[in-house]
Amino acid sequence: CELMFHGDERAFARFNVGRQMFVTLCFFVIARVTTLDVVIGVDDNIFGVSDGVQKFFNMGFLGAIIATILGSISWQLVASAFPREFLSNPLIYVFALICLALEAT
Repeated sequence: CELMFHGDERAFARFNVGRQMFVTLCFFVIARVTTLDVVIGVDDNIFGVSDGVQKFFNMGFLGAIIATILGSISWQLVASAFPREFLSNPLIYVFALICLALEAT
């Protein structure tokens, strides 16, 4: 918690900017990694879904939606339920440093 308020009063705002850029970068990477390349009508659809659903899977939005739920919303719920434990977690400290470094560039 001291890391975000260390120095000047703008450190927390800078952290939030870096955090948002980091989350956006993660969404693009996850969407690219989870994009499928199944040719509609030629290859078998994954999980036996319809062609429309397979087109949705091919775009990579499924990974972005999953990343939104698991990577953003779930962390916010945990942080709001257990703020002291959340901020004292060493992994959160590392993520905070990454966000501040990204914002400083």
